[in-house]
Amino acid sequence: MVKKPYPFHKPFSPLRRLLRRTLSGRHHRRSTAKGAAVPPTEKLQGQTVIVDVEAWLLMSRLSTFPYFMLVAVEAGGFLRGLLLLLTYPLMCLFGHDMRLRAMVMVSFFGLREKEVLRVSKAVLPKLFLEDVASQGLEAVKKARDKYPKPLVFHDGRLAFTPTFSAAIAMYTYIPFGIFLAILRSTAYSLLPYRVSVPIGALTGMRSRIIAGPPAKAMDENKAGGRLYVCNHRTLLDPITVAAGLRKPVTAVTYSVSPVSELMAPIRTARLTRDRDEDRRRMAGLLARGNLVVCPEGTTCREPYLLRFSPLFAELAAEVTPVALETRVDMFYGTSTKPASKVLDPLYFMMNPRPEYRVEFLDPVDTTTVADGDEDGHGHDKSHSIHVANRVQRVLGEALAFELTEQTRKDKYMMLAGNEGIVKVKANRRCACC
Repeated sequence: MVKKPYPFHKPFSPLRRLLRRTLSGRHHRRSTAKGAAVPPTEKLQGQTVIVDVEAWLLMSRLSTFPYFMLVAVEAGGFLRGLLLLLTYPLMCLFGHDMRLRAMVMVSFFGLREKEVLRVSKAVLPKLFLEDVASQGLEAVKKARDKYPKPLVFHDGRLAFTPTFSAAIAMYTYIPFGIFLAILRSTAYSLLPYRVSVPIGALTGMRSRIIAGPPAKAMDENKAGGRLYVCNHRTLLDPITVAAGLRKPVTAVTYSVSPVSELMAPIRTARLTRDRDEDRRRMAGLLARGNLVVCPEGTTCREPYLLRFSPLFAELAAEVTPVALETRVDMFYGTSTKPASKVLDPLYFMMNPRPEYRVEFLDPVDTTTVADGDEDGHGHDKSHSIHVANRVQRVLGEALAFELTEQTRKDKYMMLAGNEGIVKVKANRRCACC
C-alpha cells in the first residue's frame, strides 16, 4: 500500500500557524521589549485576558529553528535534520517569509500527515512549555478556571532544545556517540559488573548506589529470591538494579525485542497479560532467584509515578522498593514507536554523560495493610491494590515524584493513538513498554 505523502502545500494546522506567528512576531517583540510589566495577578481576577503569545509568553527571541529541527529529526529522521542544518545558513539570506517557506519545504516535504501530527502532539509541547515565561503563564492561570495541565507524557529522541549551534554540536558528536554506545553495551553485556561499571565510569557514565537491602531480611528468605519493585525509567532498569546488587536477577517484561534479549546480561521472561498465568510464572521465577518487576508497565520521563499493577503484592511476604532516577543530556532512551524501541538502550548509551541513581529502600511487608488503607472487605485483590498503592507512595516520597492514576494505556493513547499493543506474529500480541 502506497503511503500518502504529507500535503505540504496546505496549511499545517496549529503547528504551522504557531511557527508563522512566532517568526513574524520577532519584530513586534523587539519594538515592545521595554513595554509595560506583567500586571499583578490580583487585578486579573474575573477578567478576560487577551495574550500576545510571542510577545509575552515566549522567552526565546528566535524560536522557529528549534521547532523545525524537531519536526525534521523526529518525523523525518536525522538525515533530514542534517539537510535542514546545512541549508539553514543559506536560508538566513532570505527574507523572513521566504525563509519560512524554505524551512517548511525541507522539514515537511514527503512526510505523512499522521506522522507530523504525532510529532506536533507528542514532541513539540515539551519544547513549547520550556520556552514559556512562567510569569505570563501564571497570570493567565489566575485569570480563568481552565489552565494547562502538567506534562506527564512526551515523546521524541532529542533531550535538548535543538538551536542551530546545539544541532551542529549534536551531529559532530554522533559518530563518537555511536562508538561510546557500542563500547558501553559490549562491556555491560560481556564483562562482570565489577569490571563493566568502572569501564562505564571511565567513558562518562555516572552511577550512584544508595543503601541496600538489610542483610537480616536477606537471610530470612533463603528458600527463594527477593522481589525488587522499581519505578520504570528505561529498559536498562533491571540491569542497573543487578549491577547495584552485584547479583544475578531475572526481569519480567511484556515486550522485549530479540536484539535486546540477546544483548541483555540478565535473564528476561515474557508475560502474557493473563493474570493467573503471569502470577504462576512470576512465582516460579521468584522461587528460583531474585526477581525485578516494574509495576508501572511503561516508562515515564517526567517526575511522576504511574499507577502500579498490584500483581507483585501477591507473590511474596516482603518486597524491596528500588527508587530509580535517570538523567540524560542529549538523547532520550525511550520511545513509543514500535520500530524504534529496539534502539532505546543504544540512544541512552550514546549520551555523553548518562546518569543512573539507584536507591534500595527498606523492605515493605505485604501481609499487613497500613493504617488508613483498610477497606473493610478483606478481599485478596483489594488487599494487593492497597499494598501496591503503599509501595507507590514509598517510592514517590523517596524520589519526590508526584503520584498519578495514569496508566500505560493512557500514555499510548495520548502519544501514539493506540493502546500500546503491537502484532508480533500471527495470533500473538505484545504490549510495548
